[in-house]
Amino acid sequence: MKKYNLILTFFMMGFALMSKPQLPEILSDGMVLQQKSKVKIWGKSDNGKTVNVSTSWGSENKSAVVDDNGNWIVMIETPEASFTPYSITISDGEEVVLRNILIGEVWLASGQSNMEMPLNGFWNNPIKDANDVILNAGQYPAIRFVTIKQAQSFEPLETAEGKWQVSNPENAPLFSATAYFFAETLHKALNVPVGIIVSAWGGSKVEAWTNREILNTYDDVNLDEETVNKLHPMSRPLLMYNGMIHPITNYKVNGFIWYQGESNIGAHQVYPERLNNMVTLWRELWEDSELPFYYAEIAPFEYGEGDWAAYLREAQFDAQKLIKNSGMISTNDLVEEYEKYNIHPRNKTDVGKRLAYMALNRNYNFSQVEAHGPEFASMEIVDDKAIISFDHAENGFNRSDGITGFEIAGKDGVFVPAKARVNHLKVEVYNENISNPTAVRYCFRNFIIGNLANTRNLPVVPFRSDRAGN
Repeated sequence: MKKYNLILTFFMMGFALMSKPQLPEILSDGMVLQQKSKVKIWGKSDNGKTVNVSTSWGSENKSAVVDDNGNWIVMIETPEASFTPYSITISDGEEVVLRNILIGEVWLASGQSNMEMPLNGFWNNPIKDANDVILNAGQYPAIRFVTIKQAQSFEPLETAEGKWQVSNPENAPLFSATAYFFAETLHKALNVPVGIIVSAWGGSKVEAWTNREILNTYDDVNLDEETVNKLHPMSRPLLMYNGMIHPITNYKVNGFIWYQGESNIGAHQVYPERLNNMVTLWRELWEDSELPFYYAEIAPFEYGEGDWAAYLREAQFDAQKLIKNSGMISTNDLVEEYEKYNIHPRNKTDVGKRLAYMALNRNYNFSQVEAHGPEFASMEIVDDKAIISFDHAENGFNRSDGITGFEIAGKDGVFVPAKARVNHLKVEVYNENISNPTAVRYCFRNFIIGNLANTRNLPVVPFRSDRAGN
């Protein structure tokens, strides 16, 4: 009899454990919730049960009846950002308590390997100053990361793997470097907790992060499972969206940062539209058509014959015109000569900072923090010199002479290296052997490192004056 009672006790303990509300991994201890918002708390429980949710910051208690599929969801209001650790209690008769929750700013970081690349670096690919950054990561315990485990699916998944981690020397080596420097800059400027959700996959195309309905409208995309499975995993359309974006769309974010494009080289004609389609989809899923989307220009790299990377960068720049509330930061000055064949340049510090400058300028009222480098505006020919005017160079440039990166062409359309010098707020470009120049290009190659920037050291965006419409 005693043995029977013991078995029954263990059975009932197991049943009670299983009857607790089941939460997705992204709702975990240590998470950061978006401040001054209505955020979703969701999960699984037994059909017909009532799930109650209460918070230690005193928001109104909320409840939901579990539907026939075992799902429940509630909306709770969050207070202003603070460093006070809070808790959330979820009960359907059995309690689950989430602890050490901070309220602050939450962003999603996505893309391919240059976003995925952790502070620890990749094999033979280091991150600049990684040792010091990792050593000092414990100074910022209010920076929190969740890295979504890579997963692929032909159908949208409900859950994804990945729990929140506090910034410290133990956890930081596996944090996305670009996203870390973005978070650190926001944290220092705003003096609030910052949470980053990283969902990235090296080598992925923009089509990987888009749903079936959109992809079915692309003539060059075949979603037949046999066809898709024959592709290299990083080249498969649809599957990362289903496995790594769809499951986390209930989690409130305040914006997106994106570093991707290398794998879409050669498809620059369609890239702006497809990036716009992806962003539009994400904003619909997160139920906010104004969510900011800031992204990094692909870095200089010698891809081989043809300057296809230059055209992809141009397409990235063009995408800003399609995607409202978006912006591109340039990276053409953030590589070293020896990195010509390294697609993962080590300087992620300034990539993350420049993305943060854009967010701070445009979303957090830091109007004195500049967000854009000089952009080509117009060209005129005077005395065999091309006189270039720029937007976002109101205070001039970082240098007057010793400028690199410019090329000039005569009537034959052949581009040769050019000299350049600043004259007031314009740049004179010339080559003594070229009379009557017809066009100018700046860093419009697979790999050219430029050194011209504005007075805040934001670089001139690569351009070509000979493009139709310029």
